[in-house]
Amino acid sequence: MTRSDLVDALAERFSQLAHRDAEQAVRTMLDAMGEAMVKGHRIEIRGFGSFTVNHRPARIGRNPRSGERVDIPEKRVPHFKPGKGLRVAVDIPAQDSP
Repeated sequence: MTRSDLVDALAERFSQLAHRDAEQAVRTMLDAMGEAMVKGHRIEIRGFGSFTVNHRPARIGRNPRSGERVDIPEKRVPHFKPGKGLRVAVDIPAQDSP
């Protein structure tokens, strides 16, 4: 599902919400989530999951082509952990269509 699919689904589900307003709502929510993660905050949506920022320490890697040592700097990476409700919903086997 893309951002525009999400906007379309929101506008369709709430008929009183104009498409432009649904687009603004989705953009505002995603921007707020992104800003919170940039600041290092944890985002938790009950039943869906949580977004956190993980720290990866600096390490030494190898260039697979030449075998040369490469210094890999430390970095912060986003991480998503699904909630129990989402894990259970995804695990339900899909019904085979005839």
